[in-house]
Amino acid sequence: MNPFLPATVQERLLLTSSSPRRREILENLGFEFEILPSNVDESEVPWNDPVESARLLAEIKAVDAQMTRPRKTIIAADTIVLCEGQVMGKPGSPEEAREMLERLSGRMHEVVTGIALIALPNIRIIEAESTKVFFRELRPEEISRYIETSEPFDKAGAYAIQGYASAFIEKIEGCYFNVVGLPVTRLFGMFRRLEAEFAAINGGR
Repeated sequence: MNPFLPATVQERLLLTSSSPRRREILENLGFEFEILPSNVDESEVPWNDPVESARLLAEIKAVDAQMTRPRKTIIAADTIVLCEGQVMGKPGSPEEAREMLERLSGRMHEVVTGIALIALPNIRIIEAESTKVFFRELRPEEISRYIETSEPFDKAGAYAIQGYASAFIEKIEGCYFNVVGLPVTRLFGMFRRLEAEFAAINGGR
């Protein structure tokens, strides 16, 4: 259990994600939870507004998980990388990884995470967090060696801030954990809202 939140909002937690980074963040915070990887097809979501799309996709993932685990309090998230207005997903090949890293080199980009927290009876708290990340100029050989580590291939934007790519980053503006995949302060605020929702429901009985 996390010592800063009441037990009522931590009971029956489920994380709908296959991300080891999100799992590790929650474990380090003391949460006890079930894991259910998401089967939602992300390509079905329109990306006209990337921030709203990240929120929507997190909500869809949470609702999908609720269909099979209806009594759980569900955490879902979706992280995207935005560089010069373009959404960067996970690279499917070394060539795509190189293209992404070359685009990020020497530039600022944004990491946006949509996060959903849903619980019985009909509580949906959906928010988003944005962090600015500044890359230094990358040498071609650095990009090649980084790709050889295989670290880029399951990461939006083709890098992991907590891994070898930490050497590429000059500074960030905003939440570090958001870049890893789960904005901790934002999540705690959502749990506080959930606590208030539960109190309102119980007070109304």
